[in-house]
Parts: sequence; C-alpha cells; structure tokens
Amino acid sequence: MRILHTSDWHLGRSFHRVSLLDAQAAYLDHLVATVREHEVDAVVVAGDVYDRAVPPLSAVELFDAALHRLAAVGVPTVMISGNHDSARRLGVGAGLIQRAGIHLRTDPARCADPVVLGDVHGDVAFYGLPYLEPALVRDVLGADRTGHEAVLAAAMDRVRADLANRRPGTRSVVLAHAFVAGGEPSDSERDITVGGVDAVPAGVFDGVDYVALGHLHGCQSLTERVRYSGSPLAYSFSEAGHRKTMWLIDLGVSGAVAAERVDCPVPRPLARLRGRLDGLLEDPALERHRGSWIEATLTDPVRPAEPMARLAERFPHTLSLVFEPDRAPDDPLASYAQRLKGRDDQQIAEDFVAHVRGGAGADEQERTVLRGAFDDVRVDDVVREVNR
Repeated sequence: MRILHTSDWHLGRSFHRVSLLDAQAAYLDHLVATVREHEVDAVVVAGDVYDRAVPPLSAVELFDAALHRLAAVGVPTVMISGNHDSARRLGVGAGLIQRAGIHLRTDPARCADPVVLGDVHGDVAFYGLPYLEPALVRDVLGADRTGHEAVLAAAMDRVRADLANRRPGTRSVVLAHAFVAGGEPSDSERDITVGGVDAVPAGVFDGVDYVALGHLHGCQSLTERVRYSGSPLAYSFSEAGHRKTMWLIDLGVSGAVAAERVDCPVPRPLARLRGRLDGLLEDPALERHRGSWIEATLTDPVRPAEPMARLAERFPHTLSLVFEPDRAPDDPLASYAQRLKGRDDQQIAEDFVAHVRGGAGADEQERTVLRGAFDDVRVDDVVREVNR
C-alpha cells in the first residue's frame, strides 16, 4: 500500500504578518497532484490542520475545499487533531464526512477504533491518536499517571490489544501528534511540556509497522518506522535550513517500509543574515538573497539610523530585524540587566538607550521625550484609578 504522510498544515497562519493563505492553497494543489501522480492509496494527516482552535473563515474555506478535492480523487484520507486544533470543532460532522472517504480521528476514546483499508495483500489498520493532553485524557485512557509518555503508552496498549484480535497478517499504521525523543524541534512549535517533560521515547510505539508523526516542523526519521513529515511550509526563520517535504511510504506485504521524500513548493526562500549594516548592504555574495524573506541580525556597536528602510532597499522582503551589538566580554554594558537594580524608570530608559548604542547615551532632547512619555503614563494611571 502506498501512503502519503503529511502534517502540520497550520491553515490560517501567517509568517511575520505576511499571509500564507495563497502558499497553503498552492501546497494543497500540490498534495492532490502528488496523490494522482504517484498513485497514492491513502493520505494521512498527523495533526495541526489549523493554526488555532478558532481559525479564520478563509482557513476553514480552504480546508473545506481540500476535503472536497481529496474526496473527489477517491483516495481515503485519515486525519487527526493536533495541539493547535480544537479537537471537538475539527471533529464536527466526522461521521458524515466519513462516507466520502475522509476519516477524522479527534476523540481519544476512539484511538483503538481503526480505519481499515485493504489492498491486494490484505488489510491495513490505521489508528488515529489525536493530540493527547495528559491532564484531560488520563482518566479516559486509564493511564497510571499524568504525563505524555503515560497517556501515549496507555493509548498504544489499546492499539496493540485491538491489533492482536485482528486477522493474522493485518498491517498497522499509527498517526500521532507528539514530541518524540530524538526529534529536532524548531522555534515555531508550541511548547507542550508537562511537569518539565515533553518528549516521549520512540519505543512507546513498538509493535506497529509505521508511525506517522506530527508536531515537529522538520522532516525527519527517528527510526525506519517512526517518522515526522514536518510542516509543508516554513513558519519561522529557525526553519531556514529545512527541506520541506512529504513522505511517500510503500508498506510491503510483510510490513516492510520503503520511504521517499516528495518536495513541497516553496513560496519564497528564507535567509538569516548577520553582520554590520554596511556589510550586509555592500557584500556582493548576498545578492542571491534579494528575493528571499530575510531575518537580519545587526552587530553594529551603535544602532544605525533607519536600518529597516535601508535593508529593504536591497532586500525588499526583509521581515525581521534583530540587534546584537558586538561587545567585549568585559564590557559593563554586556551585563545590562545587573544595572537595573535601584534605578527609576527614567534612568532605566536612558541606560537602555546607551546599551543599544554601544555606550552613546541619550541627548537632552531625547531625555525630554522620555520624561514626557513617563509623565503621560503616570497621568493615565491616575485617571484610571479615579474612574474605577
């Protein structure tokens, strides 16, 4: 059976306030085309369909269109909810949608109720484990303690028990949305730490033929049978080095796994540039990044005038600007936080100006502006207190 493994669509998400809706639509076009071109037998989506629990209407419409197109292709699709999704909202109408070959698994209590598909070699059971918030599902799953490993272990015990009662030779695929140990995270995943622990061992999934993971945004293999597809688009500059792909999985008659990466369309490459402003503006080697989305980290000792405007002249798609002035380790300004104690708001603000300028403090005009700003805040506080 040929399976297309994808996850973390995050429909409705933007990139530094730039809408990605058109790029997400282009990705879904590519997904459907890949299903046709590679004669895929089943599509699995391992969570985070949406970027937030209550997605914008444009994202819902895009998802609706994707469901219609996948149903029209006639290839079964199995989806689970992720930690960004509202499981109950995503699961509305699941019973009806299932008639069109779209199988939504959002209820933890149904984790051992598989979607069973067949090929010429027999049955393949697809078990959908939606994102399991430990405090909410511990009792539902009968876990012995609260924690990601405990609830996933309890869910997998149910899966293995169901699989043991099925026809001999039944192959198995598990969809799960979790942080599995050995995976490489990025800045764009939401923290799911519970009690200081977020990662679960890959061994919790032992006993099944393939595990289609979601949550981490980089495509990666933890073992031959346990893989993250990653997100189809980059959602932070920490993903600048990612190759965005889906997994094309061939599941053999005995459960053997053969895997191939299928590249996703890239709306615009990412580049992280670092150095002094003049160097970034003049270095001919950086010309290749003119069309990229840019994160620039400036190391000038003194903050340059109008840095974003100047960068945008050469790099029109500059989205993020970070200041990290070069300073000697013994420079007192390098330990700025230690200097805040015992200082009033005005002094702290003036120290901050000196900090970002490499020692050049505020002049008299700037001090007057700062003083006026603090005075306005104090007046506003007094007015709110009087009117309370």
